Amino acid sequence: MEVLGDPQDAAPVAHLAGTNGKTSTARMVDALVRAAGLTTGLYTSPHLHSPAERIAVNGTAISGERFAELYAEVAPYAALVDAAAGPLTWFEFVTGMAFAAFADAPVDAMVVEAGMGGSWDATNVVTPSVCTVTPIGIDHARYLGTTIAEVAAHKAGIITAAVPVVSAVQDPAAAEVLRARAAEVGATLRIADRDFRVVGSDVAVGGQLLDIEGVYGSYADIFLPLHGRHMAANAALAVATAEEFLGGRALDPELVVEGLGDVGSPGRLEVLRRSPTVVADGAHNPMGMRSLVASLPEAFPFGRVIAVVAVLADKDAGAMLAELREIADRIVVTSNSSPRAMPTAELAELARLHWDDEAVDVCPDIFEALDVAIELADADMASMAGVVVTGSLTTVADARMLLGRE
Repeated sequence: MEVLGDPQDAAPVAHLAGTNGKTSTARMVDALVRAAGLTTGLYTSPHLHSPAERIAVNGTAISGERFAELYAEVAPYAALVDAAAGPLTWFEFVTGMAFAAFADAPVDAMVVEAGMGGSWDATNVVTPSVCTVTPIGIDHARYLGTTIAEVAAHKAGIITAAVPVVSAVQDPAAAEVLRARAAEVGATLRIADRDFRVVGSDVAVGGQLLDIEGVYGSYADIFLPLHGRHMAANAALAVATAEEFLGGRALDPELVVEGLGDVGSPGRLEVLRRSPTVVADGAHNPMGMRSLVASLPEAFPFGRVIAVVAVLADKDAGAMLAELREIADRIVVTSNSSPRAMPTAELAELARLHWDDEAVDVCPDIFEALDVAIELADADMASMAGVVVTGSLTTVADARMLLGRE
């Protein structure tokens, strides 16, 4: 960053880490800060269809052409770093591009999502104005550890001396790690359901209607165009983050309604088609699948659920399928376009541990898998059957493209 002129210091930063909900929460924080009148830079990962989606200025992702320009601008500086300290990773390179884009815009505020972990993540070069930790679970175990406490130690690495920390409700082991780190560096820790909370939620057409009690203010009748109780919790986390980021004060309630009413999060309980309804959700670990299982019945009154599932080989597919079995009557096992996808036969073997053989369909091609699931749901409209596509963001991206939502 030094050779680029330290663009990460060009504007105040809200820094987010966690296992699940980071991108959705970051989008909400970005929307709230924009509603307050500031120009924003938003950096998220991973992307669904194009790497340019990762970098957004004032609510709009940069174009492919701008992404290529940034690559060309940053490449000579990256070569200097490569020669002096070894090659940058692709994520490190793109992170530099994001900060360069934000400094060049320029923006008034940056909302930055950590890629993996926190302590050693490429984004952890910022000096944040607020640190936010979304729910922590087991993911990327090869790199972050196999226990909640180990993973939390990495996430807690973004916590900075004397900078407020806003945390979702956590597993007790994660909560203790965050508390200890905050105490160690003298950071005030705000915790969901203790210092801020969702006080009311009702299902509404196209989303939900929320009442949120923040750290400093209360906000009623907020329409959130996203489904699921986890999204409601993300919204409360985003409100508390924005309160701290914008000076440790209550927000204008009208601006909260405006900001959250304009937020989107593709691939998260997203309706891809109707009649029959196909919902896509990028749950890719057991915690994410648990949120999907809890939220789908609240938002969609399916009498029967047919799941289309493809996962990456390094994920805990068995635990994910065990969660999904709570709501899915039938499963269509498939693969996605990632070279890291779990072989269909291996995933089918795991599925048969939870479903009877006749309830497991195997379609290695995802286009065929979607076709089979839609036909099954179409033939069972009397019971209001629906389709859920899940297991990986790559699976969701493939489904979005095949169903014309790219």
